[in-house]
Amino acid sequence: MDILIALSPIVAVSVGALLLMLAEAFSKQRSGIALGAAVIQASGAVFAGAVWIYGLDALSGLDVLKPWLIVDRFTLFFDMLICLGGALASLLAGGYLREHRIERGEFYALMLFATIGAMMIASAGDTLTLFIGLETMSIGAYAMTAFRRGSQRSTEAAVKYFLLGSFAAALLLYGFALLYGATGHTDLAGLAASLKGNETQFPQLAVIGMLLVIVGLAFKVSAVPFHAWTPDAYEGAPTPATSYMAVAVKAGAFAMLMRVLFVAFGDERSMSWFAGWPPVVAALAVVTMSVANLIAGRQESVKRMLAYSSIAHAGYLLVGVVCATRGGEALSSVLFYLLTYTVSTIGAFGGLILCGSYGKEAVSYEDLSGLGKRNPAVALPLAFFCMSLAGIPPTAGFFGKWYLIKSAMDGGFHWLAIIALVNSVFGAYYYLRVLVFLYMREPAAGAPVAVPMKSGYVAAALILAAVFVVMLGLSPDSAIDVATKATIAVQ
Repeated sequence: MDILIALSPIVAVSVGALLLMLAEAFSKQRSGIALGAAVIQASGAVFAGAVWIYGLDALSGLDVLKPWLIVDRFTLFFDMLICLGGALASLLAGGYLREHRIERGEFYALMLFATIGAMMIASAGDTLTLFIGLETMSIGAYAMTAFRRGSQRSTEAAVKYFLLGSFAAALLLYGFALLYGATGHTDLAGLAASLKGNETQFPQLAVIGMLLVIVGLAFKVSAVPFHAWTPDAYEGAPTPATSYMAVAVKAGAFAMLMRVLFVAFGDERSMSWFAGWPPVVAALAVVTMSVANLIAGRQESVKRMLAYSSIAHAGYLLVGVVCATRGGEALSSVLFYLLTYTVSTIGAFGGLILCGSYGKEAVSYEDLSGLGKRNPAVALPLAFFCMSLAGIPPTAGFFGKWYLIKSAMDGGFHWLAIIALVNSVFGAYYYLRVLVFLYMREPAAGAPVAVPMKSGYVAAALILAAVFVVMLGLSPDSAIDVATKATIAVQ
């Protein structure tokens, strides 16, 4: 019974996904499927919170799950985060898919099973379990990208995503195979013990394996130069699928990255600045922030801009991962940043969805011209969430960046903190540009004008996301405390 309680978040989503598939197959009414998917994923978050409050110390027999699944506060935090992002994305899909005449029940099944894969990644203590979870999550994401069957752009984006994702998965799997050959272990704890105790018969093999694993992880978090799939996949996919990939898939990828780096490669030599992974990840962070912000500032498509901004946020998160090598609160700031990023990004994509309707969708900056004057209630959500992503106080995004840069300064990484701060200021340009077009520009004569849509599902998702942004902005301390408790397991 204790094991069932510990696994209740992923069990709730799994059982709910199967029941939703049955309901969709035997019911002619599809109006409630989106709400059902949102409720199922919200129940996963609720169960994870309940297990957290109940206390893992009160549960016995959890060692039988190791090393395949590890149930700790780190796992529970990401279960709550992934399910929160999935629930909000389901609500967005409930309005968007119906409005654009592409509502089919399999979309929600794909999303739910991708959520199960992401939750499995967050709890994986073995490379085999990790890879199974990764593929479960990725296959759902590939299919959702190609969900708009009549769109050539959607099909092209899905094929690119699938091919590049397959290559990255192969590199990751090959890296794990080399590590197994060098250490004789597939579990992360066993890998760590072998590397720490210098028990590897082929140390060169272990180094090559670690590099291949880092490359595979960098692809999954969309770090430059392994980001080529991201803009096309985000632009070609239906916007709810884009929002899901931007938050839930990214959260699962960062859970995997942190678990692997700080558990499997957490020994002194692997974390060395002379022969370990920190300088590699630091270089990825700098390049990712800088390149993504430069390209995002040149985009004319708002959706593509948000795609490149998602890449830039991955760079900021990698800064926190690097700073965590010296302890302190860096890792908790990464988890807090992921939380603020999730609710802000879902809100931004939701605001963009609300600004357009079937045949008159808001895509470019020009499509948003004058919307703030014509329909202030519709323009406000997009403007508000863009301000949070830009890091303007007192929104949640400001405190996410504040804690991340503060942790870099406390860890002695002043140069990384300065680069992150400069990039954050530059990134504010393209977010504030959205506000300029909303409130300070008028559409050109004869230019097509986006017509806002009406959807209770989208409105509900925006209200919930806004509540989280405001709460985290006004009282970030409680969320930081939760994130700090969650990081103990991997530090």
